[in-house]
Amino acid sequence: MPRPAMDAETRLDNAAHGAIRLWLRMLATNRLVETRTRRLLQERYSTTLPRFDLMAQLERAPKGLKMGELSKRMMVTGGNVTGITDMLEEEGLVERAADPADRRAWLVRLTPAGRRAFAAMAAEHEGWIVESFRELSGREMATMASLLARLKTHVRSLEERDA
Repeated sequence: MPRPAMDAETRLDNAAHGAIRLWLRMLATNRLVETRTRRLLQERYSTTLPRFDLMAQLERAPKGLKMGELSKRMMVTGGNVTGITDMLEEEGLVERAADPADRRAWLVRLTPAGRRAFAAMAAEHEGWIVESFRELSGREMATMASLLARLKTHVRSLEERDA
């Protein structure tokens, strides 16, 4: 196995707290995977990660989602969702439809063209992520996922305590 390159977290003094090193390693790794994914989406599909994310949310909800729900799921402002939705609607990839349960609200959903475009992107996107993690065995990935789930639960409990 190749020796890890010198980076911000490995340059820290050995006396630095392990939690800081781990946090920096997680940030750096996430940034590398995300940057590569953004670049590949742009190069291959002339799209952005936020557009892909919005389409992914709609793909999981075939009947559509309200703008507020999209904003909540994507963890971005309503203005961001509106701007992305407007562009995707102009391109014929999403459509807005009246919500039969709430006359004041609109549902956003993928059009048939949007479903086809997303299916192509999603298949390739999955391959990029799998390739990014190929260095790890299935057991190593399962262990990391379990540890991160535990950490996520703990940090969430700290947030609730602090609120």
